[in-house]
Amino acid sequence: MPNSLNPLEQIAQRWQPSARFVRRAALATVVMAVVIVVTGGAVRLTQSGLGCPTWPTCTEESLTPTREMGINGVIEFGNRMLTYVLCAVVGLFIIAARARSPRRRSLTRLGWAQFWIVMGNAVVGGVTVLTGLNPYIVSAHFLLSTSLLTVSVVGWQRTREGDAEPRDLVVRPVRQLSWLLVVASGVLIMIGTVVTGAGKHAGDASKDVHRIPLDWREVTQLHVDFVFIVLGLTVALWFTLRAVKAPADRRRTVLELLGVLLAQGAIGYTQYFLGQPELVVGLHMLGSCLVWIAVLRVLLCLRERGEQSPESAGTTEPTAETTASAVPAPAGEPEAVQPEAAASSAASNR
Repeated sequence: MPNSLNPLEQIAQRWQPSARFVRRAALATVVMAVVIVVTGGAVRLTQSGLGCPTWPTCTEESLTPTREMGINGVIEFGNRMLTYVLCAVVGLFIIAARARSPRRRSLTRLGWAQFWIVMGNAVVGGVTVLTGLNPYIVSAHFLLSTSLLTVSVVGWQRTREGDAEPRDLVVRPVRQLSWLLVVASGVLIMIGTVVTGAGKHAGDASKDVHRIPLDWREVTQLHVDFVFIVLGLTVALWFTLRAVKAPADRRRTVLELLGVLLAQGAIGYTQYFLGQPELVVGLHMLGSCLVWIAVLRVLLCLRERGEQSPESAGTTEPTAETTASAVPAPAGEPEAVQPEAAASSAASNR
């Protein structure tokens, strides 16, 4: 009975989103995953990490920031409120994927994975405040955000392909090279969080904020070393794809990654030599997200999962002519002859 259906099933009975809508909802989760990283960085760079000194409320007595807390409280509380926007966008993707017919469980699972990562990261964010911006917890907070971005990008890609078993488009050594690129990029991002934890932007003006006891310049040098490793792997992958005559669009995806890496490297050097100005550091955090998205796109473009079914892809309805030609003639009656075939037959009998 209809009353026994859960809310998602009831929505699916009343609403059929288009395939384009589902893809756009998936893309919106990617955009919001980037936004939440950048705004989180803005909280740290404006020294607003403890603008709301407790969690889940802003103060012991107030859910929202008070006038005495100033702009820092507003910035920190605003970032917390963005979590609800992120939840709404992820929820929209889950609902759209569930309502789309035929149902694709792979998409709804990816949507729910995003939801639980958001919930877990919200708790980690609260622990970050309660521990006075412990740099190790701050790093975990950022890495969970990167995990959310990963699942979002995979979900976006899955909306544009079928549900067949993945099939590699390149030989195994090339595929292994792409995985090595992903691993090296992941290590690069993790070292970047250590640079942040040891650097001068602690997230609050208080001198009591704990820092990772390492020389941030030495860690930065290690970070730069991995930048060159990732660059080298990217160039090697491009030449390899060219040697095996991979499709041009696959090679172009690798070139896009190379372009993002070069831009990110330029921002990184500018940040270092100018003494880590806040605006440039914020651009570097945005660049980190764009690099990771580009790396994932390279990995995902080297395999395929088949085309979407006509129903999933939202193809146009067949016309009356194509429907008639596809229906067999009843038993005992001659099949309909197409005009082109009749003309050809008449010409051959002359």
